[in-house]
Amino acid sequence: MPDRQGMMLRRLSAEALGTAFLVLAGVGSAIMAATLSQGNDALALLASAIATGCALYVLITVLTPVSGGHINPAVTLAFLITGQITPRAAAAYVAAQIAGGIVGVWVAHAMFGLEIFQFAQIARNGARIALAEFVATFGLIFVIVGGVRNTPAQVPALVGTYIASAYWFTASTSFANPAVTIARIFTDTPTGILPVNAAAFVAAELLGAALAAFFLPRLFSA
Repeated sequence: MPDRQGMMLRRLSAEALGTAFLVLAGVGSAIMAATLSQGNDALALLASAIATGCALYVLITVLTPVSGGHINPAVTLAFLITGQITPRAAAAYVAAQIAGGIVGVWVAHAMFGLEIFQFAQIARNGARIALAEFVATFGLIFVIVGGVRNTPAQVPALVGTYIASAYWFTASTSFANPAVTIARIFTDTPTGILPVNAAAFVAAELLGAALAAFFLPRLFSA
C-alpha cells in the first residue's frame, strides 16, 4: 500500500507541476509578448503560440513516463472514457491539474511584478466562441488518439504543433483545457477570461473531449 500511495503521489505531483508550467508558459509568454510587441496583436499571438506549443512538447515528453502527461482534465476525461484510468485516479488528476494551473498563474504574476491575486476582465462569450473551444478540444483528442495508435513517440510533437496552430484557426485562441480555463479566471492579463464566461468554455471543452473519446477509437481501430 505505501508503494502504491507513493506512486500516486508522484503522478499527482507530475500533473500539478506540469499544468503549472503549461499555464506559466501561456500567461507569461502573453505578458512578455504584450510588453515587447508594441501593440502588434498578431505578433503577440504568434509569440504566445510558439511558447505554448514548445512547452507542451517538452512537458508531455518528460511527464508521460511518470503520469501519462495529461496536464489537462479533458485528456484525463478521454482516458477515463476509454478505460485507461480509474474514476478515482481521474478525479485526483483533475484536482491536481486545477491546483497546479492556478499556482502557475500566480507565479507568472510574481515574475513580472504584477499583483498576485487578481481576476480577469476580458469577456469571451457567445456561441461561436464555445464552438471554437469544442472544435479545439475535439481536435486535441483526435491528435492524441490517432498519435497513440499510429506513432506514439511523436505524440508530444503532435500535441505541441496542433495547439500552436489552433491558437490561430480557432476564434477562442484554443484554450482546449479546463484547468487552463479555470486558471485564467485569476489573471487580468491578455490571457484572462471573465469568471462568468468560464463555465461555457469548460462545458464545451469537456463535451468535445467526451465525443472525441467515444467516436475516435473506432476510427483508428485496427
